[in-house]
Formats: sequence, structure tokens, C-alpha cells
Amino acid sequence: MVKTVTPFSSRAKEGATDSPLGDFVEVKQAITSTASAGFYDENGKLTGNQSNDRQFHSFSRDEAVPNTAEILTPTKGDNPHWPLDMTGFEDVIIAIKPSRGGNYAISAVMGPDTETFAGLTPVNPAAILKFSNNNRVSDTSLEKVLEDAAESCTADVWNIFIIQQRCANQKLLQFKIVNNSGGESNIECAFMRMV
Repeated sequence: MVKTVTPFSSRAKEGATDSPLGDFVEVKQAITSTASAGFYDENGKLTGNQSNDRQFHSFSRDEAVPNTAEILTPTKGDNPHWPLDMTGFEDVIIAIKPSRGGNYAISAVMGPDTETFAGLTPVNPAAILKFSNNNRVSDTSLEKVLEDAAESCTADVWNIFIIQQRCANQKLLQFKIVNNSGGESNIECAFMRMV
């Protein structure tokens, strides 16, 4: 505790300070740390803050994908993170492990019409997602969230790509991957979301 002269005190009358009031007052000087675990919404329900995924999830494996054929990932299967929901997340990391090295096209697309987008159904499945971002030069028209026509991937290792902010808050997200490697390939994929 620190004592300080308060306004209108007798010390102020004596000229010790120019802000008169009362006598010495103890002022508590302490730093208290706080942590926000979330907030209560308009219905009184506690909504927790999102945190980064700790491990890759939503693993999928597509066998013998022909050259120029496409896959959609992640898929439902026994995936506990289905559909890939980016609500509260800004970035997504996609890992691709092909059995054949070469080029693969990667696009962010709308998930299937068997799922809802925040209560809306049906959606336009596998449609290229579009967005507008105030940080971009062209903010008068919608841009494609992600459409990479040819990304070189090495065979039999995880090729990891970080997609920052472009898929933020997308509630029903899938990726379309086109095998342009020149031959048949097994394609494994996994995902990690970052706040």
C-alpha cells in the first residue's frame, strides 16, 4: 500500500498540494492477472474461446486417384471434426501425402449439401468459396478464397501448406484436390486449425 495526499485534505490547506480533499488515503497498488475463458451470449450460454488444434485431424486416404481426377477432403467417415468448421479460427494447415510426386491443384470449396451451413440447406456443394477482405486492394468484388492450379508435392512425405486468414470462419469447408502428377496416386490428407 502507498499513502498519498487526497484532495481537500488539511495538507492541501497547508500548501503541500494543490488538490484539497480529506486526509491521507491508502491506495492499493497491485497487479491482478485475468484470463478470459469465453463470454456469455444473449441466451446466457457460456461460449468458450477457441484454441489451436493440438494435432492434425480429419485424416483421409483416397486410393488410386487417376491423373486429372479430383477428390474432396475431409470426408465424413468416422471423423469427429466433420464438417471442417472454421468458426473462431483464422488459419488452416493442410497436409497432403501423395504416393506419386508432382503437381496437385488445391481449391477451397463449399462442403456437401447433406450438411447445413449455420442452418441453411441446401448449399451449393463443391463450389469455389469466395470472400471479400478489407486488406486486399480490390475490395469491390468477391475473390476466390483459394484456387491453386499447380502445387508441387513430394511423394511419400507430408507436404504441409499454411493458409492464413482466407478460410477464417468458414462453417462448411472442404478442399478439392486434383491429381495433375501425370499418373495414378494415393492421396492422404490431414488438417489443423489455428486461432
